[in-house]
Amino acid sequence: MDSTNRFSNRVEMYVQYRPSYPTEAVNHIAAKAGLKENAVIADVGSGTGIFTRILLDRGYRVFAVEPNKEMREAAEKALSKYKSFVSINGTAEAATLPGNSVDCIVSAQAFHWFDIEPTRLEFSRMLKPGGIAALVWNRRLSEADAFATEYEQLLKQSAVDYTIVDHRLLGHEQFAAFFRDGQYERNEFANEQKFDLAGLIGRALSSSYTPPPGTEHHEAFLAKLEAIFHKHQQNGQVTFHYKTEVYSGKV
Repeated sequence: MDSTNRFSNRVEMYVQYRPSYPTEAVNHIAAKAGLKENAVIADVGSGTGIFTRILLDRGYRVFAVEPNKEMREAAEKALSKYKSFVSINGTAEAATLPGNSVDCIVSAQAFHWFDIEPTRLEFSRMLKPGGIAALVWNRRLSEADAFATEYEQLLKQSAVDYTIVDHRLLGHEQFAAFFRDGQYERNEFANEQKFDLAGLIGRALSSSYTPPPGTEHHEAFLAKLEAIFHKHQQNGQVTFHYKTEVYSGKV
């Protein structure tokens, strides 16, 4: 499937169950970029607007660039009250914003879908002199505890292309190719989500690689997921532990 359409049938789950981002991570980006209250930011691959909302709440003017129609419309519905929110139908490789127009570019949970070299050229074109890019991921800790280990095993067994779309496949070679002169900074921050059974199912189905309703393996996947939940729940909940990773630098 075209990467821009992978989440079209999962938007509702994505809005409800995907994690937000820790304040410390956003503070780090703001300090690194020297952002003032009226700063102009491009959120590229903005999806349903999870990170966009955080930026808007800080008083920034945000151009949310998203190619997926369903996700973009979900963000427009959720964020329409913000006067400093601008929704853009564009891609990382062709964002359509003017040159030298933004103080900072962020990409949360999206850079692994981009074509690195044309994205680098487009980001460089859009950034004002001295501006930086920040690539952000919530990386689920797959061995944090027994629940996390079994959940990871389930994904490897049941999710069609989980092992080839995971952002953890990106490494120094890719980041060095993207950031100017191969220079970038990596920082990480703790994050977590707690779920009851319904929340866990929603979180799992928000991922593009899990079997969606109506497909051959969906019911079997849910049965295994429910068994894992009941085995490991404490007080009716399980916890996803994350490290929020931020890669930042000039482009």
